[in-house]
Amino acid sequence: MATTTAAQKRAEAKVQYNAFLAACPSQRLLAQVSGKWVTLVLSALGSGPDCDGGPRPMRYSELARVLAGVSPKMLSQTLRSLERDGLVSRTATATVPVTVTYELTSLGVSLHETVRQLKTWSEQHRDEVTAHQEDFDATH
Repeated sequence: MATTTAAQKRAEAKVQYNAFLAACPSQRLLAQVSGKWVTLVLSALGSGPDCDGGPRPMRYSELARVLAGVSPKMLSQTLRSLERDGLVSRTATATVPVTVTYELTSLGVSLHETVRQLKTWSEQHRDEVTAHQEDFDATH
């Protein structure tokens, strides 16, 4: 009888990932990467503030300006979470004061296009969704 290593068991389980199942670990990740600020940070880092370039590093203060409405605490928490997940890298340069930049990792770049499409869709269909909400509220 052949024995199965822990790595082989993980590989077999990975093939069976299904986010519709409550016990699936990908469910947690899906919830994590679909948050409002996560989506906007990934989108900003993936194309810069002008929304038409490739991924590039950005300083914390630049991100804060681009992401109107984000509190310093929320931006810091979001960046730390993205760094922990391997989607963003943080680089500190010894200057006075210290210069800190954030940029997408290759894993973050692989998620960027999906996030960007979601942002674009929401911008293009906001009025339509609002009209449906108003119609629904008027009849219910």
